[in-house]
Amino acid sequence: MSDHDPTLEADVFARDCSSRSTLQTVTGRWGTLVLIALRESNYRFSALRRRVDGVSERMLSQTLQNLERDGMIVRTVLEAIPPKVEYDLTPLGRQVADQLQGLIDLLQGHMPTVRDAQAEYDGRRGTSA
Repeated sequence: MSDHDPTLEADVFARDCSSRSTLQTVTGRWGTLVLIALRESNYRFSALRRRVDGVSERMLSQTLQNLERDGMIVRTVLEAIPPKVEYDLTPLGRQVADQLQGLIDLLQGHMPTVRDAQAEYDGRRGTSA
C-alpha cells in the first residue's frame, strides 16, 4: 500500500496498492522476457539485449532498473577492465520467472487454438491482424 504499513495486506485490485506497479513491471512485455532469459542464465547487458530481440537499450535499462528495485534481479559489477556488469535472478525473481514460464508454456502449447480464435474473431469483424 502507499503508506508502507507492513501490516496491510496487498490487494492488486486496490487503486493505491504498490503491488500494481510490480505486477506491471513483471508482466509487461520486456519484464517477462528479461525474467525468462535470466531464468536460462545470468547475462551481461549486451548479451541480454541480443537475447531479448527487439528491446531498445533504453527500455532494457529501464526494465532492469525496475526489476532490480522490486527485488527480482541482482546487478553485479565484475572486476575487469573495463568493468562488466552481470544480471541474475534473486530467489524471488526465480520463483516469479518459474511461474511466468508455466504461463508461456501454456500459451505456446495452445497457439493453434489462439490463432483459430483470432481468425474467427477477425472474420466476424471483417478485419485481420
